[in-house]
Amino acid sequence: MQQNKDGVQNLFSLFGRFNLLLLVSATLLTAGSFEDFKQVQSESFSKYKDERDNAFNNYLKAQWKEYNAYITAPLFVEPKPKFITPLQEKKTPDVGPIAQIQIPKKKQLQKKKLPKSKIHKDINFEFFGSAIGLNIDKKIKRAKFYPNSQAGISNFFSVLASSNYNMTVDEVRAYTRELALNDWGVYLLVKKLSQELYSDSNEAKIYTWFVLSKLSYSVKIALTESKNIFLLHYSKETIYATPRYTFNGKYYYIVSKYNKKGIEQIYTYAQDYPKANKALDFSMQKLPLFEQNRAVKDVSFKDYGKVYRASYAYNKNIIDFMNSYPQVAYKVYFNAPMESETYRDLAEDIKKYTDGKKMSEAINIVLHFVQKAFKYERDEEQFGHEKVMFAEETLAYKASDCEDRAVLFAYLIKKLFGVRVVGVKYSDHMSTALYIPLKGDSVRVGRRRYVMADPTYINANIGQEIPKYRDIQPESFIRLQY
Repeated sequence: MQQNKDGVQNLFSLFGRFNLLLLVSATLLTAGSFEDFKQVQSESFSKYKDERDNAFNNYLKAQWKEYNAYITAPLFVEPKPKFITPLQEKKTPDVGPIAQIQIPKKKQLQKKKLPKSKIHKDINFEFFGSAIGLNIDKKIKRAKFYPNSQAGISNFFSVLASSNYNMTVDEVRAYTRELALNDWGVYLLVKKLSQELYSDSNEAKIYTWFVLSKLSYSVKIALTESKNIFLLHYSKETIYATPRYTFNGKYYYIVSKYNKKGIEQIYTYAQDYPKANKALDFSMQKLPLFEQNRAVKDVSFKDYGKVYRASYAYNKNIIDFMNSYPQVAYKVYFNAPMESETYRDLAEDIKKYTDGKKMSEAINIVLHFVQKAFKYERDEEQFGHEKVMFAEETLAYKASDCEDRAVLFAYLIKKLFGVRVVGVKYSDHMSTALYIPLKGDSVRVGRRRYVMADPTYINANIGQEIPKYRDIQPESFIRLQY
């Protein structure tokens, strides 16, 4: 193998001589299946639906190269504290204006009914509780990853490119709008469709790659020496603890290998599918509109001898969707919304305890709620791996750690009181800080002084940070959108 200037090795032995591979592999088929295969292939090369596909398929047949992965570090390199010693309860002087929480109007939860035209299609399945029905060209179902090589990918592509794939792609776009899916939701929908369509995991991945390319996402297909297929997704933001590759200055990730070991070398190409330049964006401006599957949770905590209680409902389908996320940038979690019904339930109970109080006392009540109403447990103990929770997940799961509490507290303070919040990231801990005129431990964010409020330091009030971190410069700050 010959090393080029980019540190990439040319591969000659694995993917060369496509015609010879095709001929040898053909002997493994029965006569009938081989005739069917030849018919599908001859039809495929007759005419592509998209003028881009002929040139791109020729490129797929060209020499692929070998690439080595760089595994991105996890969000926390140092272990988070297993236990944080609580402070003794001590009241502080109450200052500031009087708190008055505004509760949004209650929305009637309605079960979403799909029109009959969307049911009993060629393929039907459930997607986070929502019924999905899609039309599929029969030709697509006959596509085979044959032979199990680069040539087989090209053959599969030819069948798909000459099929009536637009019908399905348009319906995927329609569901994207109807369910208000973000990019991650679109990927999961296409992946689920592909798995329903093909029992072979490699064939499902090829179809996923094809559909995402037609949806203008920049995604590459790769093959390993063991003939396994992987997809490489372009992302502008880091996906942590995931294999990463660089092509033309852009980062591509094998999302399916998030937080997994045993990464093989891959063989792939550098060129993008024409006009498919969209990055996989994990941000969630609004929650997907999945069917309701509601669960109710009651929580309580004791503060200065008084018991505080709250009850709220959440949609388990939304929680399952959030749980599917790999580790991405903290700003995604800090800026994601909470389901309006869940927030309303919680805000109504918090309002009972905070209205009429001075602002510092009201904020401390919410701070103590996040500190005490949920069990502290590191991700390794609860999930077996590092996981950042969205605010709604922290409300739903039995336990949470520092970053999860920081996300929830920041969301509540922003929504309940309109106070500016930042996440404060240390090497092994996450806290928050508020832009309010109070004395106490603080950090500088730009030209502004933010007062610390640690949702993990039990019994701490605003302005009290864990002593270990008082003289440490934070690694970074996570800014919330306002």
